[in-house]
Amino acid sequence: MHLSSKHLLGIRELLPGDINLILETARQFKDVLQRPIKKVPSLRDVTIVNLFYENSTRTRISFELAEKRLSADTINFSANGSSVSKGETLLDTVNNILSMKVDMVVMRHGATGAPHFLAKHIPSAIINAGDGINEHPTQALLDALSITERLGDLKGKKVAIIGDIMHSRVALSNIYLLTKMGAEVTLAGPPTLIPKYIRESFNLNVTYNVKEALEWCDVANVLRIQLERQNQVLFSSLREYNQAYGITKRLLQSLSKEVVIMHPGPINRGVELDSDVADSGQSIILDQVENGVAVRMAVLYLLSGRKDG
Repeated sequence: MHLSSKHLLGIRELLPGDINLILETARQFKDVLQRPIKKVPSLRDVTIVNLFYENSTRTRISFELAEKRLSADTINFSANGSSVSKGETLLDTVNNILSMKVDMVVMRHGATGAPHFLAKHIPSAIINAGDGINEHPTQALLDALSITERLGDLKGKKVAIIGDIMHSRVALSNIYLLTKMGAEVTLAGPPTLIPKYIRESFNLNVTYNVKEALEWCDVANVLRIQLERQNQVLFSSLREYNQAYGITKRLLQSLSKEVVIMHPGPINRGVELDSDVADSGQSIILDQVENGVAVRMAVLYLLSGRKDG
């Protein structure tokens, strides 16, 4: 079985069959991760460069761990302290890395479309680890795996995406994936953080009342307020945001049913999500972290074209 694309640039380009293949492969790798010896030789002699132009902790570590579990050779590149700070272009940087005979590039970049640009210019397989405010495909895939583990098939499930949708590449990738796989999606949050083009492009339900969204959904995917991406004031204060849109234990207890809580991290505790919710039995946030390694192993393995296991 193979993916329909040589790269993973976004969920937008994937077919439902690709998504199912990645999730099924991830389940198999998750079984591997439960063994005493967690390493397999699937990508032995494959060289992967982790090309991170933006700060990242969880995603970068998750990819590095996935690569090590698959026995790949890895090169870690950070724009900080590199020739990028001296004016080297993206293409020059990558061509220099490719001269080292790199097979795959995992890339995070602040500019929307940067991985797509690379895919047109270099022969290596490209995996998008987040580009601008566009997409973060492996996050959506690990979110999907986490939902299916808790609730079964995605088809017909009701998922509310709550919070800073305007600045979230996680939101866009999740919307693409959930709608492709037959789930229903509602967006919730302040009007200033829900772009009109998204709801019109996907014909999504929108509410500015968080309790209404929670009463409707099976799963609430709560997004981080991305203050670093906001160049204007889009709500009055973090305290008022928490009062109007934050997910609290009291709010969840007022509902007529139990809702599964997700968050891509890092959590602004006390802003979009209170600690007693993030750490509760309704939360599958730690499952998301664990599933991230298995999903990234699956993506790397499938894009490598290897047939051995």
